Amino acid sequence: MSLFELCQWIQFSPPLVAMRSSPWLFPVIASIHLMGLAMIGGAVLVGDLRMLGFGFSRQPMGLVARDAERWLIAGLLVMVPTGILQFMCFATKYYFLKFFWVKMASLVLVLVFTFSARRRIVAMADKAPARAGRGRSRLAAVVSLSLWVTVAIGGRWIGFP
Repeated sequence: MSLFELCQWIQFSPPLVAMRSSPWLFPVIASIHLMGLAMIGGAVLVGDLRMLGFGFSRQPMGLVARDAERWLIAGLLVMVPTGILQFMCFATKYYFLKFFWVKMASLVLVLVFTFSARRRIVAMADKAPARAGRGRSRLAAVVSLSLWVTVAIGGRWIGFP
């Protein structure tokens, strides 16, 4: 079975057909997805802007980043399942959209980056601020913001094939 055939099978399965034909179910799921987006957006902005030196300057960078990461994880727990449901409703359409694939690739990259390199830089800043260096934390924040913006733009442009 090819990936496209799998997408067809998913999209035209009875539960997804029922979900698509419901006048309220898909809009509710999309609205919940956007609430998760707001949580992630806020968490990323607070954490990354602190790493850039803007805002919360009296708070240790590690504390702000860890607190923001909790909201990021909560947002992901909302967005991933609702995003999967949205994908499943229009899987064959998304299969052909390059913006969908850009979004997915960027999402994978930013999650790996956030929970590995960025997390290490924040931990280093807590233990040895001089060793972590401002440059590393700023670079990590710029990379993080760039990838998250790419995810957001990719998601927005999915609606404009």
